[in-house]
Amino acid sequence: MSRAIEVGVLGATGMVGQQFLALLAGHPWFTPTWLAASERSEGKRYGDAAAWRLAGPAPEGVPDRVVESATPGMGPKLVFSALDASVAGDLEREFAEAGHVVVSNARNHRMDAVVPLLVPEVNADHLALLEGQRAARGWKGLIVTNPNCSTVMLTMALAPLRQFDLRACLVTTLQAVSGAGYPGVPSYDILGNVIPFISGEEEKIESETRKILGAAEAAGVTLHPVAVSASTTRVPVIDGHTESVSVSLGARPQAEDLRQAFEAFRGLPQELELPSAPPRPLLYLDAPNRPQPRFDAGRDGGMAVSIGRLRPCRVLDWKFFVLGHNTVRGAAGAAILNAELMLAQGWLD
Repeated sequence: MSRAIEVGVLGATGMVGQQFLALLAGHPWFTPTWLAASERSEGKRYGDAAAWRLAGPAPEGVPDRVVESATPGMGPKLVFSALDASVAGDLEREFAEAGHVVVSNARNHRMDAVVPLLVPEVNADHLALLEGQRAARGWKGLIVTNPNCSTVMLTMALAPLRQFDLRACLVTTLQAVSGAGYPGVPSYDILGNVIPFISGEEEKIESETRKILGAAEAAGVTLHPVAVSASTTRVPVIDGHTESVSVSLGARPQAEDLRQAFEAFRGLPQELELPSAPPRPLLYLDAPNRPQPRFDAGRDGGMAVSIGRLRPCRVLDWKFFVLGHNTVRGAAGAAILNAELMLAQGWLD
């Protein structure tokens, strides 16, 4: 890139919006020049509209920026959406109608037949859905989504196992409180506790996983036949979603076959050497008590997913643990990697 292109952030004052700004600071391809949020924040200094809640100071210059109105047609062509799902559906559609390319972290358009639900190492070919998106929806622009935070980690772990005839998956998540935003879960509810319910989360994991692992066709995606059953919990961890995964495989691979599949896993982001792509998207950890959020969620800037404790399962075939950083690889970092892939392949021209 001879010059970084200007980008905007919708919902810039929230937790995911702040993660976007942190990850875009000094990005070689993208420069955030337009920060937009709700009417409560419009016209204010960013530092007055939002308290910075990430570790470390806000990027230089951000506190003094003026927060703009989230008005379609305003701002750069490429916008990252950290909008809450309560408003994202209509607003993202209006931005696409106005000609913007919306790279969204919200759930609203994920299961739309002509909207890519993208994990670039897994299903980069699903960007082909954009060929028919404008005609099918009448938009001048485009919408691309990244999955639910837990789904990102799960699909990255399952993708290398498709070669072994992946048939079924049981997953139990232990999800960090940062995934609930701010103020999030009340401290009296979460400290010293596990909450075995996150509204809508299980359904998202079960449906999104099959779309991501599926095959893109002209009219949409043929869902992967894997049966997915998810149980989700909230635990008193700040960052990093852990998942206990069991899988049924039609083939009969040995442990070394699965281990090799995890370690060899690469995708188009690694081939293209995209700025946010970790050299090894899956890291297998040998220690019997890893991965752990405190030590492993931040690997490769939070963009690598860690796997450990591979062992036989007496109910299905194999079981293992998966861990990823929920607001980086599972949210803002995922969307930025999606945009990098789109730019590299000419979708932003």
